[in-house]
Amino acid sequence: MASAVKTKVTELPESRVRVDAEVPADEVERSIQKTARQLGANLRIPGFRKGKVPPPVVIRRIGREAVLDETVRDAIGRWYVDAISAAHIAPVGDPELNLGDMPDEGQPLTFTIEIGVRPTANLGDYEGIEVGRREPEVDDAQVDSELEQLRERAARLEPTERAAQTGDFVVMDYEGRLGDEPFEGGAGRDQMIELGSGRLIPGFEEQLQGASAGDQREVKLTFPADYQAEHLAGQEATFDVTVKEVREKVLPELDDDFALDQAGFDSLDELKEDIRTKLREADERRVEQAYREAVVDAVVKESQVDVPEPLVEARARELWERMLHSLSHQGINKDAYLQIAQKTEEELLEEAKPDAEQALRREAVIAAVIEKQEIEPSDGDVLDALQSSAAREATTPEKLRDRLTQAGRLDELKQDLAQRLAVDWLVEQATPITVEQAQARDKLWTPDKEGAETGGGQLWTPGS
Repeated sequence: MASAVKTKVTELPESRVRVDAEVPADEVERSIQKTARQLGANLRIPGFRKGKVPPPVVIRRIGREAVLDETVRDAIGRWYVDAISAAHIAPVGDPELNLGDMPDEGQPLTFTIEIGVRPTANLGDYEGIEVGRREPEVDDAQVDSELEQLRERAARLEPTERAAQTGDFVVMDYEGRLGDEPFEGGAGRDQMIELGSGRLIPGFEEQLQGASAGDQREVKLTFPADYQAEHLAGQEATFDVTVKEVREKVLPELDDDFALDQAGFDSLDELKEDIRTKLREADERRVEQAYREAVVDAVVKESQVDVPEPLVEARARELWERMLHSLSHQGINKDAYLQIAQKTEEELLEEAKPDAEQALRREAVIAAVIEKQEIEPSDGDVLDALQSSAAREATTPEKLRDRLTQAGRLDELKQDLAQRLAVDWLVEQATPITVEQAQARDKLWTPDKEGAETGGGQLWTPGS
């Protein structure tokens, strides 16, 4: 769907642009009519049924200026997205958006956007570039670790008469007090804990070492200064603990019966081979992903990309906000994360800058490759990319593509596909070498290159 917003782009210093945007008068008028219908749904005007007040009547009753103001508040986000799309820019950071004067009837609405944009890259050597790639590997220790995890999941907890030790589970009742006074949340019944797990307040589990079923223990400790319940933070507490049961973890034997019971294999050797195969497949995926990133980074190293500091700061902020959004789905807010990290927001933003700068360089290089190689996803590429989403939504890729087209989101998908295809192309052109060869090459330096006399940097030539 073509954007109704007209734009003019002016380049500014430090990878910023100004976009002068104009929303045509007919689009403004359609949006005003839509807003008036929505407002009219809640108006009671004599002579009209509720929800059936015509837009012109609503506009006369409320006033065109008020309806226009509501329209702009509702539609400016959509017009902003349309303007960015029409301007064919890749924005970085938050925009500075300025509305022009509210238009008279029959006039267009104008606004300007100033925003950072993806930097441009001057490509160096990018065909046949040599990049280190390790071989997938799986050692016996990894297989043994997976087997141990299977044993842990299949373990039984059996009562024991001996004294509790690390790794045992203790079933207990407890009552806590501050001084002589009980406190909220300080009591529990039939609670089971694993000694040595570190899940309780520091000092609690240690004081239950050596306890047997039926023992009474007095546990004294101090709540951490940063304890989540602020009224307990830093407080000294005493817990009266009754040990009701000690259970030891019993692991199954690693034999053919274990392989059959836990994974349906006839022998332990078959189970081990299956584990080894899956570990190798997982490592192959890691190797491939690491190699793809290394290829792009090698091309970045050979290219010239000017990344202004404000752009790096803006991208670092984007990465930070994206991480906070992801953490929010896990129930972790910003303050909680800062407490966990034991760092300030400013410190974390500063730490994010190297990754932010490299991300911008990668994006610039990939965009340059797309342009130079004229990479454009075909309709078949689009349909292939939509296969899994279409299956989840019980529709066809063709119908999903048409929905994306109607929503104006198909270009975004094509851009993502073009980036993926560009990386595919770079990987196909690259020459893999061993990690040892790459490390040896990176240590080479050439006396006639800048910085060699002072040992500045690890200089190497792609063909060496």
